[in-house]
Amino acid sequence: MDNEQSAASSPKHSSIITDEGSVTAVVLDAMADTPNARLREVMASFVRHMHAFAREVQLTEEEFDLGIDVLNRIGQASNDLHNEAILFSDAIGFSTLVCLLNNGRNGATETASALLGPFWRMNSPPTPNGGSIVRSETPGPALFASCRITDPQGRPLAGVEVDVWQASPVGLYENQDANQSEMNLRGKFMTDPDGRFWFRSVKPAGYPVPTGGPVGDLLRAQNRHPYRPAHLHFLCFKPGYKTLVTQVFVGGDEYLGSDVVFGVTEHLICNCRQGEGTTPAAHLAGPWFQLDHAFVMEPGEAKLPQPPIK
Repeated sequence: MDNEQSAASSPKHSSIITDEGSVTAVVLDAMADTPNARLREVMASFVRHMHAFAREVQLTEEEFDLGIDVLNRIGQASNDLHNEAILFSDAIGFSTLVCLLNNGRNGATETASALLGPFWRMNSPPTPNGGSIVRSETPGPALFASCRITDPQGRPLAGVEVDVWQASPVGLYENQDANQSEMNLRGKFMTDPDGRFWFRSVKPAGYPVPTGGPVGDLLRAQNRHPYRPAHLHFLCFKPGYKTLVTQVFVGGDEYLGSDVVFGVTEHLICNCRQGEGTTPAAHLAGPWFQLDHAFVMEPGEAKLPQPPIK
């Protein structure tokens, strides 16, 4: 072994623990030479907070073992069709906090962003404006959405790629439901020169998040309901502008004030009204609804998130 290898393998800091009070300092000292400055900052803060948490609650060994088991079960419950880790982060409000920390700095769009959620898929089908995202028989009243995207000065943004997805009125996304066609209630639109896009769907309903894994156990232990208010998801992408990930909630929904994943802000509650007379699509009968909403995109870096499912 040459001198360089010997130096790399030899500890630079003593890891000998003298008592409970010395653990944190020893760990921080061991990580102090991390070359990546951001990793060094994040990990040091993480260690300080985790150690302080254990001291504050006087964490027992049994509780520690339970926590490790929950982490393992979260990983085991995640697959190509379901992301339990994202769901857990949503259910403790962490996803919304991170979203607002990174998107709440401009007054006009302070609460326009929302959590991505665990059900976005990358390759939803391109759909012309005015087209339908109902791709298989789906119960519920028709919904006609008319939306517009501008910059913070109110100027229309043409050529924005807009991903739309929602659960069916029975409360399931198509990847959860064998009765729905592939990519049902998903579509990708492009804004016109006036920044507008429009489409037909069905009026969404509130639904429970999956409760068969660790997140469900947590909600039951906390005496919390598992429901989300009715909503549609939107992801707006255009080079030169910060990608907008948001949700639009149906006003009047009974769960607006108690969303299980803490995703509702006042700015995201939409104008969704029952239509009068015949529907805009002559072949459709029965009650129908009109949804109108305006989105604002800020200049910035355009990048897509990592899809939580395939």
